[in-house]
This record gives sequence, structure tokens and C-alpha cells, in this order.
Amino acid sequence: MEIAIIAHDGKKAEMVKFLNEHKAILQQKDITLVSTGTTGEKAIKAGFEVNSQLSGPLGGDAQIAARVAEGKCDMVLFFRDPLEKHPHEPDVLMLMRLCDVHNVPLATNPATAVLLIKAI
Repeated sequence: MEIAIIAHDGKKAEMVKFLNEHKAILQQKDITLVSTGTTGEKAIKAGFEVNSQLSGPLGGDAQIAARVAEGKCDMVLFFRDPLEKHPHEPDVLMLMRLCDVHNVPLATNPATAVLLIKAI
């Protein structure tokens, strides 16, 4: 199972906290983590093995969206910061739309992410 992890700058610490709280599940051998660049760097520093793509504003969100469209990504955990403006918002919306089109579970906050992780 491939799980994408993405977090806007204001949510990266929250993502690392989430990853640490669910380490036992997320580090199982049949789970692969893929992420956008900076989120991946933070996760790697926290001890996770992550396949990092480009940073979100440089195309990382689009790379994850392509993985969803190709059927490679099975779940997306995207901790969004709804109170900030993001120059790459069109890529974010594309990723969310592709999750809907391809029926890929998408969590945009920790509460929903917990429910998805518990379902594994």
C-alpha cells in the first residue's frame, strides 16, 4: 500500500507528530510512504523511510496527483492550511479532484487521517 503524505508549511510539525503517533502502522513492510519534498525531509529526519518527490510549489503535488491517476497511490494524507494562501493551489485542487475521480481516500486534517489509518 502506498500512502502519500503532504503538509503545508504551517502543518508540517503536525504531520510529523501524526506520523510518530502512528509509527507502528506506517512502518509496516507492506506500506510505502511517498511525499512532497519538504514534508519528506521532515519525515526522514523523524526516522521514516520516504520516497520524496519535488516540493509542492515546484510540482510535487502534481507528481503525487499523477501517482493517484496511475493507480500507484492508495491513500493521501494532506494536512492543508486553509487559512493561508498558496501559490500552487491549482495543483492542490487537481490532486483532490483526482482522488475523487479515482476513488482514493483523502484526509485533509488529522482527525480524518486517524480514521483512515485505523481502517488499514
